[in-house]
Amino acid sequence: QLSLFRLTVKRPFSTSHSSVDAKEMKKFQLLAHKWWDEEGEFSALHSMNDIRVPFIRDTLLSMSSNYHRGSPLSGVKILDVGCGGGLLSEPLGRLGASVTGIDPLEDNIRTAERHKSFDPVLAKRIQYKSNSLEEIVEESMETFDVIVASEVVEHVPDLETFIKCCSQVLKPEGSLFITTINKTQLSYVLGIVVAEKIMGIVPEGTHEWEKFVPPEELEHILESSGFSVKTVNGMLYNPLSGSWSWVESTSLNYAVHAVKSGARGQSGPTGTSSETDVQQRSGTAGTAG
Repeated sequence: QLSLFRLTVKRPFSTSHSSVDAKEMKKFQLLAHKWWDEEGEFSALHSMNDIRVPFIRDTLLSMSSNYHRGSPLSGVKILDVGCGGGLLSEPLGRLGASVTGIDPLEDNIRTAERHKSFDPVLAKRIQYKSNSLEEIVEESMETFDVIVASEVVEHVPDLETFIKCCSQVLKPEGSLFITTINKTQLSYVLGIVVAEKIMGIVPEGTHEWEKFVPPEELEHILESSGFSVKTVNGMLYNPLSGSWSWVESTSLNYAVHAVKSGARGQSGPTGTSSETDVQQRSGTAGTAG
């Protein structure tokens, strides 16, 4: 969710440098109270839930035999990195998951806490922390079954450190879900010129095209960090209908599902993904929506 993560190129546990960009903090602080306005600046993220939540749910159910009717993600510990106002944390909590949402902007966390408080069920299932990812690494080693980083990595300058931190707090064989924006000419025209400057679908200045991440680059970093990439799916937003759909092309937005190596105690690059893993990647996860 339009996160503010700014991971340093220093050691991930370094406390001498902040991992948060002050300029970005100011930019998003002005929007912190608007997260739950479904017609406002975050309307596209609200409607993204229509495909990203089923994608996460159905992928996890296909990997597990433990199904709880009415609460399919019961017992699953999820970390929502860059949770913003809780737009993705809440529906995952309603599916039964135990969710920890982290975001470095305190105003976002206050908004998320306030909205969660209206639902007693969610109040028990979700906890929010005003932290960056590397701030929770030491206390949360191999803690989570699932990490979701939705619309986050395009705000991260040191992607390798970010993915390494994800690996460190994820259990062996845990799942990492990422949605982000490809770095193409089309994504510049539609994602920045049209979406920000012309139509105002997202606030102007939200994205910097130079920080967009091509799926090939993301896959390479994931696989060199001990993940096996299972799915890469294209996503398309229709501004006229305000809805998202799965598409074959990844030239704009895309979603990735990767699984951490099952061997314990691996914190660096492992190169464990096999050719079979790569060949088995599904191009049909769009049916989840």
